Amino acid sequence: MDLETNSSPHTITHLALKSNHGVNVQVHQVGDVFDQKPLVAEDATARPLAHAEVSPTSLTIPSGWKIQEVDGKLDPRVKAQQLTTAPPPPLGVLTNFNGNFAGSGFNLIFRPNSGPPTTTTFPNAVSPAPPAPPSENVLELNLTKETLTFSNSLGSVPNRGLEKQNDIFLNGVPYVQSISDVTNIDTGKPDGNPTGIHFEPGLWMHVPSTTTDPTLGESLVRMASIPHGTTINAQCLAPVSSIAGPPGIPSVDITPFVIGSTQQAKPVVFASQTASNTDTPRIPQDLTKFIAEGTINQDILTDPNTVLRNAIIGQTITKTIVFTVSTNPTAPELGGGTANIAFLLGDPVTAAQPQGPNASAVQMSATFWIETVQHKIEVPPFKPGEPPLKLSPSASNAGAHVPVFEINPPHEITIPKTIVVNSIQVQYSQTVFLNFAGLTWPHVSVTTLVPSTDQTVPPSAWN
Repeated sequence: MDLETNSSPHTITHLALKSNHGVNVQVHQVGDVFDQKPLVAEDATARPLAHAEVSPTSLTIPSGWKIQEVDGKLDPRVKAQQLTTAPPPPLGVLTNFNGNFAGSGFNLIFRPNSGPPTTTTFPNAVSPAPPAPPSENVLELNLTKETLTFSNSLGSVPNRGLEKQNDIFLNGVPYVQSISDVTNIDTGKPDGNPTGIHFEPGLWMHVPSTTTDPTLGESLVRMASIPHGTTINAQCLAPVSSIAGPPGIPSVDITPFVIGSTQQAKPVVFASQTASNTDTPRIPQDLTKFIAEGTINQDILTDPNTVLRNAIIGQTITKTIVFTVSTNPTAPELGGGTANIAFLLGDPVTAAQPQGPNASAVQMSATFWIETVQHKIEVPPFKPGEPPLKLSPSASNAGAHVPVFEINPPHEITIPKTIVVNSIQVQYSQTVFLNFAGLTWPHVSVTTLVPSTDQTVPPSAWN
């Protein structure tokens, strides 16, 4: 969840973190990157120094470390040699969240604009001048690169029941997500210098069903912390079936609406939502090159999930598992919520203080599609004893990420042989509702991720 509030366009706030390749991951604001005016010295110092792919972020848990209950250990009646370790609870669909993933996507956020000296300004004049409404917001658009790293499962996490409700045991996987902006205003492509815009440590947990208190089927929970000052707890019932084939990805609407209402009842459309406009409070402000490249166009602004549907054109997807976690799930699902720091919440709205929140994250929902993608790879001549081959399938469309397979044929290959292999692909569409200036503003992020570590070819591929 990428939540950016109003801050100085020439001040870089960063969070440094070592990746497992020794590369610093830093969170920046990208106002200067999108500024098409000539650079001044202050602008130049605010830019990242290197143009490189973002490495997977390191997430380390001590070897062999697992969570277990300690009841027996602390009971003097139980001898040490009598202690046994029960197998960890199941992870369910979370078994697919394993290892390192990388990919690309699109991020869209309406963020507040402030008065001097931290006003975000634009190459082309905006009327009325910010921050006078309706120019009190900035629509920021990011072409993104992302890494998502999962650690080993936690083990057996005891949750204690009261009286008639027995104890339950959860299991889950920690994760770290980092997202960089790679928008290039000179080319209209996602080939710009990577600028960190989002960092998120969190947990995915699998919760077993309960029949007493509460009465609820097995569920999934995503818990996360966001550097801007928001924490989330989002829950849903675990999926019990899958789709035979590719997903049907619905549309998502970015139109703001009056707080307490809905997009259907009281939408408020802004000129920045029209891709061809070049004089609105939006960064990048002029989308001409992006429209020509097809990277940001009207279809994508109208429905950012277009990016996800485009990413799977030409792919052979044999199975899809889908689920949606929310901080405000509907019945019979229970649990969830968001919490914000004081700056985001702002002062309570009164006649004397009408401003209200700076950007309060009031709700988050995210749909995940876990897809099994079938690939064909042509294996060249090979003799046993030679180093394993590392081959990738052809990309289904320009710019698509594809996994790398480590191939070690069990026998000699005398002429090129085509094998069929599968890999996991994760797509997600996330919407955060931000409240400020009397409106609820959808903040939408979409990404397609593939494994970034070498994939193993099963023996069945050679049959």
